[in-house]
Amino acid sequence: MFVVDRLFGYFSNDLGIDLGTANTLVYVMGKGIVINESSVVAVNTRTNQIIAVGIDAQKMIGKAPPHIIVSRPLVNGVISDFEVAEKMLKYFIDRVHSGGFNLLPRPRVVVGVPLDITEVERKAAEDVVLSAGAREVFLVEESMAAAIGARLPVQEAIGNLVVDIGGGTTEIAVISLGGIVTSKVITIAGDEMNRNVIHYARENFNLLLGEPVAEDIKKKIGSAGGIKDKVEIEMRGRDLVSGLPKEIIVNDGQIAEALARSVKSIIENIKATLEVTPPDLVADIYERGMVLTGGGALLKHLDKAISKATQIPVRVADDPLTCVVRGTGMILEDLDDLKDLLIPSTSDIE
Repeated sequence: MFVVDRLFGYFSNDLGIDLGTANTLVYVMGKGIVINESSVVAVNTRTNQIIAVGIDAQKMIGKAPPHIIVSRPLVNGVISDFEVAEKMLKYFIDRVHSGGFNLLPRPRVVVGVPLDITEVERKAAEDVVLSAGAREVFLVEESMAAAIGARLPVQEAIGNLVVDIGGGTTEIAVISLGGIVTSKVITIAGDEMNRNVIHYARENFNLLLGEPVAEDIKKKIGSAGGIKDKVEIEMRGRDLVSGLPKEIIVNDGQIAEALARSVKSIIENIKATLEVTPPDLVADIYERGMVLTGGGALLKHLDKAISKATQIPVRVADDPLTCVVRGTGMILEDLDDLKDLLIPSTSDIE
């Protein structure tokens, strides 16, 4: 069986997948990252067929007729809609294999999952990936994958602090000797920051924004404060008083004010994680600093705000958006040596 599996490995397109709340990224062994799409699916309820996946489906958010449901099958990094998640993954896996031989063996897949995932949720993740076409599934904590993708020495006796700010959750983890020593998971991340902008527009301008508009504003002029040059952008939505379309001009200072609560909460939870971390590891982190990964790490001046509040050096990882999927890919490329970093399969527990 081992020989057959090894033989399959030579011919299959083994995959590393970052199954995120906001984005799904796929790494193909030997090729690198081949898919970076939104974790969004559009379903026609009249025919029960999927009509769009990824970026094409994301463009439909807030614009679809009643019979087309546009949804995210993951909430806070956990699968909330098994059937839709399976179809989305099958679509991505089929895309990877399109143009190849139909006789290619099914791939082995390494998937990043949240730190606080339950056994039931782990089983759901394994089942979804297997149903979508995988031969074998391995799970790894996203914080661990992000640290590997950021090329931190996770297997050494050194304290590594990783803050992975995704779409649904922010994961704060101290890693040493191939394991997570202390950690914290909060549901304050990119999506919550979008809601901060929507709430700010409603409270201050009686303006109702769609989430795509709020996200676009956050990405373009959002910051953790500290920007001296005022940058302005149009904010368009529906006037809550008249019900008519309305446009106002906002600046980066106002958006920083809108995001301040989320930024403060992330910083407070980093401090809380450090407070329960063994002192020898804290000493390492003080010397080596912490690393920010995930899409939220791209928020302007967030690294400076965290560094100022914690008195610890902070750096943003190279291409923070892809750290988790690159980490799953690196595990895939060296599975024999890195298998101890994986979460035990639910079938092993049984």
